[in-house]
Amino acid sequence: MFSKHVTRDISAYCHGELPAEESRRFAEHIIACAKCRREFEEIKLGVKFAEQLPQLPAPESLWSGIEAQLGGPERIQVKGPSWQLVAAVAAVFVVVVGLSVWAFWERGSEGLEKGSFWQVQQLAGAPRIGSERITKEGRLGKGEWLETDGRSRAQIEVSSIGTVDVDENTRVRLLETAPTEHRLELARGKMSARIWAPPRLFFVDTPSAVAADLGCAYTLEVDDHGVGKLRVTSGWVALELKDRESIVPAEAACETRPEVGPGTPYFEDASPAFRDALSRFDFQHDPAVMKDALTVMLSEARPRDTLTLWHLLTRVNETDRPLVYDALAKYYPPPAGVTREGVLQLNWGMLQLWKNELQFSWGGSIGGKTMQKKLKQFR
Repeated sequence: MFSKHVTRDISAYCHGELPAEESRRFAEHIIACAKCRREFEEIKLGVKFAEQLPQLPAPESLWSGIEAQLGGPERIQVKGPSWQLVAAVAAVFVVVVGLSVWAFWERGSEGLEKGSFWQVQQLAGAPRIGSERITKEGRLGKGEWLETDGRSRAQIEVSSIGTVDVDENTRVRLLETAPTEHRLELARGKMSARIWAPPRLFFVDTPSAVAADLGCAYTLEVDDHGVGKLRVTSGWVALELKDRESIVPAEAACETRPEVGPGTPYFEDASPAFRDALSRFDFQHDPAVMKDALTVMLSEARPRDTLTLWHLLTRVNETDRPLVYDALAKYYPPPAGVTREGVLQLNWGMLQLWKNELQFSWGGSIGGKTMQKKLKQFR
């Protein structure tokens, strides 16, 4: 791992110019270092804006205008500078710089075009990209579907930031691959991702949520009805849909439903009664059912289940919120600066402060030592 800040390498990382090992070390440092991560986000945003700049050729009339300013070939010999000549030289300079920038982006766009696919390796059977079967290796281009049947599996190289194993009977599509964003769509089936990139660089769209990688390993499943389930084995994943977000740490899971989005995350070693009640609370919209489910969860909750309770603070009604607050405070009293009144009013700053304390009991903070240790297994 880098012992110093890596700001001088951010541009090279954003443009995919670092070797694979250095790229992994860079990602580990970015996850752990708030200072470098802030600068990375700023530069990444700048690169994303630059990628959207239009490429416009210089008009043919521009050079004739410059020649007119120079006065034609007969006035090339000039004894002293004049404002017309200075203006003409300045115009030439602008054109040269403009053409250089255009050429740079032209080369860059060609490079992106060449890198607008991911390598795919056959693991079993005969996976297909479109109508073409893969016997050993293939290329998955933007907009193309990779499909496996009941006897085939494949592995995708996600640029230089990780791998995705595609299980049997799965359908995935490459939506985007760029220095600032890599995105897959999982229509159905199961995939397992191992990513060593900085947070929020790799995304997976599903019919009921978007999985935003925070530097981790996880599996994601989607059935034929669009119902999904995320299981995180290392690090953290954010499941998002519109204004609803669930933060899922290692050893936890979260279910999703079309038109509902992500449910509430939970640790898979929670009691069966707790998990059953949570499913009823998340996906049955009968107030009486939800009230009964909440009662069961509060009685079954353990200290570790504060992961679920913290998320429930923003998902229960005002009447039930004090009950959730009391259950949380019983296991982990709120830190300095967090008040009961503020939490009950859903003060976002206070909720985040409390979460920062609670998440150590969930497996360590995002970007903390736990994350650094887990990342080492990917090397």
